[in-house]
Amino acid sequence: MKEKTDLNLAVLIDADNIPYKNIKGMLDEIAKLGTPSIKRIYGDWTRPTVAGWKPALLEHAITPIQQYSYTTGKNATDSAMIIDAMDILHSDKVDGFCLVSSDSDFTRLATRLRESSKLVIGIGEKKTPNPFIVACDKFIYIEIIGAKENEEKKKEPSASDANKFDKIDKKFIRLLKNSIEDIADDDGWAFLAELGSLINKKKPDFDPRNYGFAKLTPLIKSMQKHFDIDERDSGKRNIKHIYVRIKE
Repeated sequence: MKEKTDLNLAVLIDADNIPYKNIKGMLDEIAKLGTPSIKRIYGDWTRPTVAGWKPALLEHAITPIQQYSYTTGKNATDSAMIIDAMDILHSDKVDGFCLVSSDSDFTRLATRLRESSKLVIGIGEKKTPNPFIVACDKFIYIEIIGAKENEEKKKEPSASDANKFDKIDKKFIRLLKNSIEDIADDDGWAFLAELGSLINKKKPDFDPRNYGFAKLTPLIKSMQKHFDIDERDSGKRNIKHIYVRIKE
């Protein structure tokens, strides 16, 4: 079985629905998930609205695909991207697809690719409609990508930053508790890595960074009112296995 980072991915970008300013962060994020062996971006390159993308294409070796807007109000880019995705699927040269768009028109495409046992990662803005989000194996919000300066500060969100992140509300806490109960051992402990995988299956857009935390462990630790944490020796130096339990 291939390791996660050995997966060959086809990265297909909808230039009409994605801002170009975070392209480096997006590609860095994709590199954590696999190798982008195909990188294509779709748009009508005669239009001034996509001009900002052009320098980024050269810098990151992304192949532009020209698609003229034949009819006002119709998005021909979607059709071109979907046709290419199906051609790539049938070539069987990739293990998964990264669909970069905030457009719900790609919902059926994501579903079809998953039906063919391909990994589907979505990247888009928080305005992305929920049907497209849940059609993907994993969905990542552009708003949390690429802010390296903020990550390097390694600070938790202050009150003034609160509006940038999702709220840890009762619904989210219930999701965590239900997921822990699904996989817990007889003593109620759940392996944190397994918990993270299960939550992603239930909620594809789950990411600790949505709540202002770089990893799942500090997110869980911030909710000590609800959860107990147990750090166990793994048998390897400086490596701990983290377990979590619902606080009684």
